[in-house]
Amino acid sequence: MALRSIITTKRAVCNWSRHHQATVVKLKAQKLTPIVQACFYSNKEAVPRPSQANSSYKVLIVGGGSGGNAVAAKFASLGKKCAVVEPSDLHYYQPIWTLVGAGLKGFQASVEPTRKVLPNSVDWIQDKAVKFDPQNNTVELGSGEKVEYDYLVVAMGIQLDYDKVDGLMEALEEDPAVASNYHPRWVNKTFPAMQNFEGGNAIFTFPNTPIKCAGAPQKIMYLAEEFFRKTGVRDDSKVIFNTSLGVIFGVKKYADALQKVIQSRNIQVNYRHNLVSVDHKNRTATFAKLDEDNELVPFEYNFLHVTPPMSSPDVLKTSPLVNETGYVDLNKHTLQHTKFSNVFGIGDCTSLPTSKTAAAIASQCGIVHKNLSAVMEGKKATPMYDGYTSCPLITGSNKCILAEFDYDLAPLETLPINQGVERRLAYGMKAYLMPEIYWNVMMKGKWNGPATFRKILHLGMSKSPKLQA
Repeated sequence: MALRSIITTKRAVCNWSRHHQATVVKLKAQKLTPIVQACFYSNKEAVPRPSQANSSYKVLIVGGGSGGNAVAAKFASLGKKCAVVEPSDLHYYQPIWTLVGAGLKGFQASVEPTRKVLPNSVDWIQDKAVKFDPQNNTVELGSGEKVEYDYLVVAMGIQLDYDKVDGLMEALEEDPAVASNYHPRWVNKTFPAMQNFEGGNAIFTFPNTPIKCAGAPQKIMYLAEEFFRKTGVRDDSKVIFNTSLGVIFGVKKYADALQKVIQSRNIQVNYRHNLVSVDHKNRTATFAKLDEDNELVPFEYNFLHVTPPMSSPDVLKTSPLVNETGYVDLNKHTLQHTKFSNVFGIGDCTSLPTSKTAAAIASQCGIVHKNLSAVMEGKKATPMYDGYTSCPLITGSNKCILAEFDYDLAPLETLPINQGVERRLAYGMKAYLMPEIYWNVMMKGKWNGPATFRKILHLGMSKSPKLQA
């Protein structure tokens, strides 16, 4: 029986891999990338500039991730009057890590050298910010260099606090059954852990903090549950989602759709459960029940996927730029700082009360460009951002619920069809179209989100709320 089970598992894994390799080959044959060449601004690579004692720029962008790079591409025409502070040699397209973790994409599809992504016309300062002094318009770097600016864009992303969960780092290092799709070091552990799973408790977590891509903790759960069915171990398994939230998703339309998925696939959801410790030697994860005086409840695990606590980067928490939550304090409609008019922010490090996603950053990027350009010309920033964000909720290897919504948690859908149901089209967009747009359009400063397409597809009748500064 054991031998038969192993053979069945290997066949299922091979069929899974062959299916998706064939799909990739078919899509490549369609040559979907010509849009890229029309938007490509240079075939030269960015080169880090030499360290200096002091420097000065018209526009300084701190952070070279999704938001920082997209804004830099928008201001590439400023040349060496614009600089990006980014210490990393590598740039990651993190939204695809759900598919990497599930064995549906290779890790190499998610990474490019920073030198190939940053616009080569601007200065690349390969260092990290260690102090912000907005009263004097300066940023201090790790090397000791002080950089003066006329205008500042803060795009530092969000910090992963794995160390806030007792024993988690050791578990990630030593236990092959513990994985996390949120880090380049750990995402490649997920699929092998799924392959080695022979039954028992498969636990997926959601922390009691803001996180980037709030749908990702359950996306990998649906993909793993599907894989367990394909490999014949689902009947001997419990798939458990322990979330600190009180709902499965914040937008009711999509929450209702996800509840149907959960019920049909016999997934156990424990609300208001926050992971506080992992004992990998005894394979036990302990959760605090947030509505019951943090009563501790241990769960045995045979597979554990952890979404770590997250927070604003430490250097921002101690700066004058943040509010009481530690995030850069912005006007939510103009993206201009509430105290320092020459400072703007974008993405996960900001106080904007919307889901932290690449889709949100794409919409924010165009607004930062327009409003910062206006302020540079002596004009006022205009309220433009409605909180648009998107979360493609993958529920299987060819199914996805494409959630799009605004600050009010009201659906703001681009396609003229009901996006609150599982569709192959939505999966294809997530797996194949969106990465193309990211690398070849958004990172070239040519993508401001789908608002224009939404208006066209809805024959000009999509809602345009009146915003106030």
